[in-house]
Amino acid sequence: MEPLLTKNEIADLLAALHDDEQNPVTIARPNNLRSKVKDQGIEVKDLNLFQLNSSIDGQHRLPNLNIILDTFAQIYSISLTNQLQRTFYCLFETIDSTTLHNYLEDRKNAVGFGVLKLSPLKHDALLSFSPELSFAIVEILLGASINLNPLQLKRKLTVIEMNLLRSVMTAACNAFDRAMKPLLELNSSLLTMENDSRLVAITSAKAEVLVSRFTVKIGQIEGRMEIAFPLSTFTPLRKQFKNLPSILTRHDGWADQIISNMGDLPLTLIAQSGDLNLPIRQILAMKKGDIIDLDYDPNASIKVLIEDQLKFFAIPGIHNTKKTIHLTGTYEKGANHGSTPR
Repeated sequence: MEPLLTKNEIADLLAALHDDEQNPVTIARPNNLRSKVKDQGIEVKDLNLFQLNSSIDGQHRLPNLNIILDTFAQIYSISLTNQLQRTFYCLFETIDSTTLHNYLEDRKNAVGFGVLKLSPLKHDALLSFSPELSFAIVEILLGASINLNPLQLKRKLTVIEMNLLRSVMTAACNAFDRAMKPLLELNSSLLTMENDSRLVAITSAKAEVLVSRFTVKIGQIEGRMEIAFPLSTFTPLRKQFKNLPSILTRHDGWADQIISNMGDLPLTLIAQSGDLNLPIRQILAMKKGDIIDLDYDPNASIKVLIEDQLKFFAIPGIHNTKKTIHLTGTYEKGANHGSTPR
């Protein structure tokens, strides 16, 4: 059990709270209590209450968003590998929370920006590539060799280079749509591309955004990719994000496809009135006009087979001048059906 504070110790804490707010406020236990706790082998740390809220990362602001982003990274890796015929590795790293103004101020060196429209969600998202990644992809699209060395270019992308990156950013839209499918059917698209952070705006400057960071590797080249989402974008989906683990348990891609297509699988149905085993010699001797006796009761129900497996019993009839069967029962393995009369 942790030691309780005395009346004097509580008074010391309250006094510390009334210090000048212009200075960082550090709340610490009194020295005598510190010594008591330290003697018990418990580590004591100072806590700044004014900075506590800002230390909460984006993952806690929107639970399970990391699952979606990790799935997106896997899908995008495969998409880029197929599109550019190079082995790409896209690895999800972290989620942070900041304001849009602060984020754009820190991204002045990024050279590739794409505004993604996340229809039907309210706000857009901002996709950015680091200079190393931007120029490496451009070189690959222009036919650079496999042993491409990292480019150290300190300039903005040209209009032609941005148009080359358009297909790569569009692939990111498709990958994000697939990652979000368990929660919502998205129809994302690339609205515009810019080479200057001052020319992009997806929400108000003071609005909070969640910044997801990825590492993209192409051979020896390693670059950074980031996607910034306004926090209010996912507010309507907060409940779905919270329940995402249970949704994914029920949502398995291959299983869903098999189940959805199972109903269209064609099967062979046979209405069998009887069966007979004959030697080959007798079959070869058959000719037109021969009568073959079937070993079955004419008053009994006929067998209905699904893919050669007995499933139902039925009686034959005629409806609208066509032969029909009327199901009279279901075959149960091990049950004594007898002659199954009509």
